[in-house]
Amino acid sequence: MSLQETKPLTGRIEEVGGVVEFADYVAGGGYEAARKAVTTMSPADVISQVKDANLCGRGGAGFPTGTKWGFVPQGDAHDGGVKYLVCNGDEMEPGTFKDRYLITYNPHLLVEGMIIGAYAIGAEKAFVFLRGEYHTPKQALAQAIADAEAKGYLGKNIFGTDFNLDLRIHSSGGRYICGEETALLNALEGKRAQPRTKPPFPPASGAWGRPTIVNNVETFCNVPPIITRGTNWYRDLGITDDCGTKIYGVSGRVKNPGLWELPIGTTIREIIETHAGGMQDGFKLRGLLPGGASTDFLVEEHFDLAMDFQTIRAAGSRMGTGTMILMDDSICPVDMSRNLQHFFAQESCGFCTPCREGLPWIEQLLLDIEEGRGKPGDLDILDQNAQYIGAPGNTFCLHATGAIEPLQSALKYFREDFEKHITDGKCPYK
Repeated sequence: MSLQETKPLTGRIEEVGGVVEFADYVAGGGYEAARKAVTTMSPADVISQVKDANLCGRGGAGFPTGTKWGFVPQGDAHDGGVKYLVCNGDEMEPGTFKDRYLITYNPHLLVEGMIIGAYAIGAEKAFVFLRGEYHTPKQALAQAIADAEAKGYLGKNIFGTDFNLDLRIHSSGGRYICGEETALLNALEGKRAQPRTKPPFPPASGAWGRPTIVNNVETFCNVPPIITRGTNWYRDLGITDDCGTKIYGVSGRVKNPGLWELPIGTTIREIIETHAGGMQDGFKLRGLLPGGASTDFLVEEHFDLAMDFQTIRAAGSRMGTGTMILMDDSICPVDMSRNLQHFFAQESCGFCTPCREGLPWIEQLLLDIEEGRGKPGDLDILDQNAQYIGAPGNTFCLHATGAIEPLQSALKYFREDFEKHITDGKCPYK
C-alpha cells in the first residue's frame, strides 16, 4: 500500500519530502475527490458517505461530522440567503500543533476538503479562521487558494458546474475561547469573542444569522480521501471502533517530541515509547494530559489504553486534540496546575462570575500553596470550587469546565504532593 493509503493526511508530505506544492498535490491525485463530489455526486450523497465513514470531528469534541453536516437544511436556504462553511484553524489549545503542520505542509488537502464540505451543505462562502501568529501557514494557504482558483477549482463554475465557492482567510485576533464555535463566529463577524446562547445552533443560525458549519482543520483534511477511497477503506484504518487515522502529538521530556499520523486507537504507551522515543534519560513519566491542557490527567494505570474517543472518555478524561502534554517526575504538579489555571483565567471571556472571578481566585490559592503559604483546609476549598465551577450548567459555556479538568484530576492523582507543600511550607521540587 502507498503512504497515502495508510496515511491519508500526511502520506503525500512524506512522499514529497516537504511542502506539497500544487503540482505535487495534483500528481498525487489531488482535487480528484472534489471533482468526483461536485460532478458526479449529490450533496446528500456526499453527506451520506462522510456519515457512513464515521468521521468524528478532530477538533476535540469528536462529534460525527456527517451528522453535523446533515443538520443544515438541504437545497437553497428557505429565504434564498447564503450558507457559510467555516474552518477553525485558530489552534489555541496549549500543547497542540497538528493543524499548523497540515496547513504549512499540505494546504491543498484542507482547500479540497472545504470545497467538498461547502458543496455538501450548499455553501458558496467559506472562511478559514486562522490563528493570527500563523504567518507561514497563512502564506502557504493563501498560495494554495490562489492556485486552486487559477485552475477553476475555486471561484465561479467549479469544474465547469454551476457550483461557486468564495474561500477566504480570516486572521484571528487570538483568543482561546474561539475554540467554542459560536464565540468564533462572533469574532468572525467582528464582535467580541463571546459564546452565544444555544439554541439556535450554528447549522440553523450561525454566521450573520445564516446556516453555518464549523469544523476543524484535521477534520476537513479527512474528507477528500473518504470520497476517493470509500468508507470501508476508511473504517479499516482504525484499530478500535473509531475510524480512520489520527495525528497524535507529544510534548515534554521525551527523546523525540513531535507528531505522527497513526491508526486511531493506537495505545498511549506505543505513541510515547515507540514514536516519541520514550522518556529522556533520568526522567520518569508520572502523568499526562491526553488531548491538550483542558483534559484530565491520566497516570500509569492508563498508559496501555487506546487513544480513541470512547476509551479515553471511559477512563475519566477526553482524547481532545490527541496531543499529549507529559509531566515527568521533575515537574511539580502544584506548579503545573497553577500555570494551567493562569492560562485559563486569562483566556476567560469574562461573561460568567464563576469563571471570571473563580479561576483567578483558584490560581492565587495554588500560588499560595506553591510558595509555602498554604493552610490546612485549602485542598477542601479547591475541591469544592472545582466541583462547582467545573460542573456543566453552572457557567454559560464549557470554558470553566475544561479549565477545571486538569486541576480536579491533579488533586485526585497527586494529592500527596499538594499536602506535602502545605505540611512542609515549601515546594519539594525546588
